Amino acid sequence: MKGTLIDYFISLIKIDSESKNEKTVAMKIAEDLRELGAEVTFDNAHEKTGGNIGNLYGYFNGNIDKKPILFCAHMDTVVPGNGIKPQIKDDRITTDGTTILGADDKSGIAEVIWAIKEIKEAEEDHASIEILFTISEEIGLLGAKLVDLSNIKSEFGYALDSHKIGHVVTGAPSQNSMKFTIHGKESHAGAAPEFGVSAIQVASEAISKMKLGRIDEETTCNIGIIEGGTATNIIPKEIIIKAEARSHNSDKLQKITDNIKQILIDTAAKYKLGDFQASVESIIQKEYPAFVLENNDPCILLAKKATENIGLPFKSEVSGGGSDANIFNYRGMKMAVIGSGMEDVHTVNEYIKLVDLENGTKWVKEVIREYSKR
Repeated sequence: MKGTLIDYFISLIKIDSESKNEKTVAMKIAEDLRELGAEVTFDNAHEKTGGNIGNLYGYFNGNIDKKPILFCAHMDTVVPGNGIKPQIKDDRITTDGTTILGADDKSGIAEVIWAIKEIKEAEEDHASIEILFTISEEIGLLGAKLVDLSNIKSEFGYALDSHKIGHVVTGAPSQNSMKFTIHGKESHAGAAPEFGVSAIQVASEAISKMKLGRIDEETTCNIGIIEGGTATNIIPKEIIIKAEARSHNSDKLQKITDNIKQILIDTAAKYKLGDFQASVESIIQKEYPAFVLENNDPCILLAKKATENIGLPFKSEVSGGGSDANIFNYRGMKMAVIGSGMEDVHTVNEYIKLVDLENGTKWVKEVIREYSKR
């Protein structure tokens, strides 16, 4: 692990690691952690996700007698995340505009590892430290759902998977994923359109009746994918709609999900031709539950103290997105989400400022120091 923090971060983002293909970067991270003195193991989560490596667990023995503190980040990136060509421009690291950067979430990984490296090199006393780097976070928090929490010794942790350094996410919504298959009746569009029932027409009418986007301050809903049809001269017999709804309120989440489903069913019921009746199949899955942490919770107070110690403004906020923290909080492991400096994530315009990469590392180091004092 020679060079600088920036060199290390760039070495990570140059390694392809789209979801289910994290093995190469995971093996490098494991080698780096072992070099710093960690015990490293992998679980078998990939056997259920269809990936090529499991979640990475690391443990650093401390010399202060108290429970360890946990840091979490995810190793996978979204698409397009292969062949990343990072560039340093002025005050930031960007891509060449053809891929994402991968600061989501390799900035979090780099900051955690580099902070521990600096603590080790300075021979500072510290409490034990646990590391959990997960797989397939970007495609449904799959790795986190399969973590065996009986292996975790910490009482709380931080997921470095948000934006501004010093900002902590104390709450996030639940999400339902929805898949609807609308069945129409196929027919020749030119010779016999009156003998067909267009699944696309059914879907279009139904969607026009839906309230989408921001429903209220707690709830959002979006249709993201529509698939169907085979040719312009064929009345489409099937179309698939994929959607999601999120809310901090479970009753509201259920209400908007039920409403979307009912609109599709009621619309399809209007399309009948002889013995044929248009229909809808529904698959609704809860992706993750909501969580909320109080501002006076010890893990939030520790984050606040560390932020103030390094001279940055602290802010606690509620997020509209989900992360591994949703899963761990639901399962009884307190975890706040911390900013690592990533910006414009999930786009080819993604970037991270050099100062944020440095401040994120300072923040992790200061949390370890403060926690070790108490």
